[in-house]
Amino acid sequence: MIEPLTSGSAILLALAVLAAIAVAIVAIRIAIKLAIRVGIVAAIVLAALWATGTLELLPGV
Repeated sequence: MIEPLTSGSAILLALAVLAAIAVAIVAIRIAIKLAIRVGIVAAIVLAALWATGTLELLPGV
């Protein structure tokens, strides 16, 4: 009688672990896409500053 309860909780634990892994994978994929977009925008802004010659006004550049 105790065995079905323990096996059922093990199955629920395994499903919870799989769900947590799936959520982590989705979050990492979203973070990578966001980082790529931010990098592209930063590159465009730096290229525009360089093209207009205002890049020299920034300290340390």
